[in-house]
Amino acid sequence: MNESVFSVPPEAGGERLDKIISSEEPSLSRSAVQKLIEDGAVTVNGKTAVKSLKLKGGETVTVMIPDPVELKAVPQDIPVEIVYEDDDLLVVNKPKGMVVHPAAGNPDKTLVNALLFHCKGRLSSINGVVRPGIVHRIDKDTSGLLIVAKNDFSHSHLAEQIKEHSFTRIYKAVVIGKMPEEEGTVNAPLGRSRNDRKKQAVNGLNPREAVTHYKVIEHFSGYDLCSFRLETGRTHQIRVHCAHLGHPVAGDFVYGPQKNSFGLEGQCLHAETIGFIHPATNEYMEFSAPLPDYFINVLNKLK
Repeated sequence: MNESVFSVPPEAGGERLDKIISSEEPSLSRSAVQKLIEDGAVTVNGKTAVKSLKLKGGETVTVMIPDPVELKAVPQDIPVEIVYEDDDLLVVNKPKGMVVHPAAGNPDKTLVNALLFHCKGRLSSINGVVRPGIVHRIDKDTSGLLIVAKNDFSHSHLAEQIKEHSFTRIYKAVVIGKMPEEEGTVNAPLGRSRNDRKKQAVNGLNPREAVTHYKVIEHFSGYDLCSFRLETGRTHQIRVHCAHLGHPVAGDFVYGPQKNSFGLEGQCLHAETIGFIHPATNEYMEFSAPLPDYFINVLNKLK
């Protein structure tokens, strides 16, 4: 356990405690700081603090930072497509059907297992032993790009970009039916479904802001090919927002009909483009991945 003690500068008066700690300890993401506060690991002037506390300036803040936990997910020699890599991060093109990190029912053969082997264990530790390096996720049956952090500084920097909505994420999907407009925005908060804890729902439990921008690329008989730009990144966001509009993603048997017209195993959804400011160079970088074979097969059938 490491103890970090600092005084709040006068000019920081009025700022929230979690934001100040994130500034003083750049290796900690805002969510990691909030977890430490919730666990009682942060005191202000000797008293246990709450994350919503607004500081006046001049206070003494003490943060007990746990020692890094040794990674315990098993490295496995699994092929993985690396689109870009340097000392700080990787951009990976995840295939459809691959789980991002170990969880109940998927203890191994995940992207994390593959990355631990590829990176020789050199991944950020912020998300613990089963999600090292994982800054954001995409669903098992969603293909495409995601970014992976090799160190805690990069992880925190990238996570803050996602929180501030400056992270570029563009998806393509085939949806059922004709979208209501050629382009538009869905602004509908998402939370856990009241009826099924494995699902998300508009205005579900503890809803959080969720904004998706869409644009129709091509119309087909009974289907639309669309582009989606995420402003926020909630669990299942595009899938739930499309279902909310009455046009679920083709192949999405969780939020859409059970009919399988294309022999799909899960939703026809691809994370095509990702853009971010590099944590070390402060330069904007953007990458795109071509549509995979399963997606092209659906389009060919529609045409």
